[in-house]
Amino acid sequence: MNNSVSNTARLLWAGLRALLVLTVVTGVIYPLAVTGVAQALFNDKANGSEIKADGKVVGSSLIGQSYNLPLKKGQETPEPDLKWFQGRPRNGLGTNSVNTQYSLILSGATNRSGDNQDLIDWVKAAKAAVIKDNSVGGYTVKPSDVPADAVTSSGSGLDPDISPEYADIQVHRIAEKNGLSVAQVQKLVDEHTDGRTLGFIGEPRVNVLELNIALKELAAKS
Repeated sequence: MNNSVSNTARLLWAGLRALLVLTVVTGVIYPLAVTGVAQALFNDKANGSEIKADGKVVGSSLIGQSYNLPLKKGQETPEPDLKWFQGRPRNGLGTNSVNTQYSLILSGATNRSGDNQDLIDWVKAAKAAVIKDNSVGGYTVKPSDVPADAVTSSGSGLDPDISPEYADIQVHRIAEKNGLSVAQVQKLVDEHTDGRTLGFIGEPRVNVLELNIALKELAAKS
């Protein structure tokens, strides 16, 4: 009886020691080591790929933001602030995404098929809005000029980037709204266009937040 109790006690103590050791190794030492390596080698990515403006963190290069006008009394859906470059999809239309406001607690697409009538109607409405918003004096957007990312959301609904083609059709509007020349705004777009990763992965893209920060700085100087 005493031997049985003694053996049980030894086993419990051995199990407790193993638990304590593994807790320290996997719960303290390993996380600290991984965090240290990440901070030393990948500081920017480890901290969320933060973007700063005027010395303050204004967002992440990995997550899109909306640029809308303040809601008016009785208004449920915000209208886009057209002095800024707009991301995808065109906010305020209730377009083909479950996330039309880049809300971090809601990520995903509608999963509607390409022949779904609601999706078709949303895309048509979004395309008409893009053409209307970006057609200004002396410049008219043609339906064939509107790229897919201007009227469709990404799978997550949080895409921070747009295609250079979508940025280009916004240039004339941005120039007019901010009192800048088309050449100045086009230069901004060109400077903030990233090519394919390693030359062959993905597509050329423009980060909307970074572009709008540069736009704000340029407008302030003009």
